[in-house]
Amino acid sequence: MKPPIGIGVLSLAHGHVSLYADVMKDFPDVRLLAACDDNPERARPVCERTGMRYESRVEGVLDDPAVQAVMIGSETSRHAALCIAAAEAGKHILLQKPMAMTLEECDRMNASAAAHGVTLAMAWQMRHDPANIKMRDLVQSGALGTIGVVRRRHCIPVLFNAEFINGPTNWHVRAETNIGMFADDAAHPIDWLCWTFGKPVSVMAEIDNVLTHAAPDDNGIALFRLAGGAMATVFNSSTVDAGECTTEIYGDRGMLIQNYGDGPSCSVPGCPEGYALKLFRYDTHAWERFDIPKPANQGERIAAVPRPWVDSLVNNSVPAATGRDGRLALEVVLAAYQSAREGRRIVLAR
Repeated sequence: MKPPIGIGVLSLAHGHVSLYADVMKDFPDVRLLAACDDNPERARPVCERTGMRYESRVEGVLDDPAVQAVMIGSETSRHAALCIAAAEAGKHILLQKPMAMTLEECDRMNASAAAHGVTLAMAWQMRHDPANIKMRDLVQSGALGTIGVVRRRHCIPVLFNAEFINGPTNWHVRAETNIGMFADDAAHPIDWLCWTFGKPVSVMAEIDNVLTHAAPDDNGIALFRLAGGAMATVFNSSTVDAGECTTEIYGDRGMLIQNYGDGPSCSVPGCPEGYALKLFRYDTHAWERFDIPKPANQGERIAAVPRPWVDSLVNNSVPAATGRDGRLALEVVLAAYQSAREGRRIVLAR
């Protein structure tokens, strides 16, 4: 039996990483060893409940030979420096989103990981949602026929939360540390779109502040043309506190509806007759409902990330999402911002 993998943390600025540590502390094939954070008050409670030692300097984690892999949960503006430092130290990486501030940073991060023989994995929880996996399988198996239209909603309510805006998490709302809220959270459904349908051909977008002025933007809608000709929209908002239907996919053989696929829809009571995923087939004129439960809460979705990542380390296999996937999502996000600024369609490089 292989010895447990030693895991360290570089920054707990992003709250998802502390949840990953809480989940992993009970993994028999993991040893949580050390966490570095420039805010001791943020880090020490996590260290105490997970058994990690606190380090005030990055080197305290990276110079430890027992640490084989690290989770990076810093401000986006620090991703590139921390990722490259980890790669140079020979540590495998699980990185929060968005991958970086620029594509040039993404390229340097991926090049460093390749040069030092480490894996760079992205923490895309949507790739681990059972409903998202099933939808992708149905699309790629041809169950819906030729796809015509796709609509995806992915929202959060954080800009209605004064603590998020003014507290320790306020780096999310500053352009210099996180680009904008569309970049921060639309990264998830845009990765899902690319993972399920391939890289879009073009994008037109509106991204702006509509209901608040706490961040560079609070709402965005991007319209994509996909390689097969289908049209797709991604609606991302930081001002939605309740929802239900998150995804619709229409083909020439059937249509697919997903409910309860983001934070707001996880937090509201489910309708008695609601289903997480259902398919309507045009030939039988009947619904097919899948035995996929509504997530209990958003935390359940986030908690699905660590196990597959650890499995990829144990098995020396390709992680569910790589640095190349992270770069692609950022490329599409930045093209959407460009479209919104310039008021025109942006054609994506092939």
